[in-house]
Amino acid sequence: MKTSGGSDATKRRAGESAAAAVTDGDVVGLGTGSTAAHAIRRLGDRVDAGLDIRGVPTSFASRELAAEEGIPCLDLPEAVGPDGPGIDLAIDGADQVATGAGAAGAGGEADCDDPAPGGALIKGGGAAHAREKLVDAAADRFLVVADPSKESPRLDRPVPVEVLPAGRTAVAAAVREAGGEPTLRRAERKDGPVVTDNGNLVLDCAFGAIADPAALSATLSSIPGAVEHGLFVGLADEIHVGTESGVRVDEV
Repeated sequence: MKTSGGSDATKRRAGESAAAAVTDGDVVGLGTGSTAAHAIRRLGDRVDAGLDIRGVPTSFASRELAAEEGIPCLDLPEAVGPDGPGIDLAIDGADQVATGAGAAGAGGEADCDDPAPGGALIKGGGAAHAREKLVDAAADRFLVVADPSKESPRLDRPVPVEVLPAGRTAVAAAVREAGGEPTLRRAERKDGPVVTDNGNLVLDCAFGAIADPAALSATLSSIPGAVEHGLFVGLADEIHVGTESGVRVDEV
């Protein structure tokens, strides 16, 4: 499920900040979503000005935008194969980012005593998280772009899980055994479910506040029929947060 919130200006500042980290000759993972799109557009401007880069798109949408912006692209196997150049950095958004610090409530005390490690993410609002994780994990550096509405002391949004169509029922049962409540993601403006670029379905799995993202990540990864899940733990190197007055860059 896509998240709302955050102004276009804050998203643009975050995306353009991360795009400024790209240097001549880089191979760049191109993320999916509205904030990552600002980074791709800014990179397109820089390509027009002479920057020599190649992109590795994470979705059909990011590939189309890169083509519109004149950014030459490689497929992932071309980039990371035996003779490939590798991926220097990836720029991608997030639906939720753990800040690693408890939020003060009305009484001045932290709302959660044991917040998630800073930099843990939930992704997959655009149902592209399987390809996003492949690209982001392969990159030498992974820069997350976000607006302040995506920050939280603890991850608590539903976790998208891409599933093989034949495995939907079995995966849903395993998610319930793990303490989650799975919901099949329905398409908007058409009948039926969302189908990913890989031809699979998506279960949005609500676990409430996630005390240990790494443990839940391992549990979801072990479920037969689950292609990939939207918990990104230990992958981010920097978080670029666009604000109303500028950009805050947090190293992870």
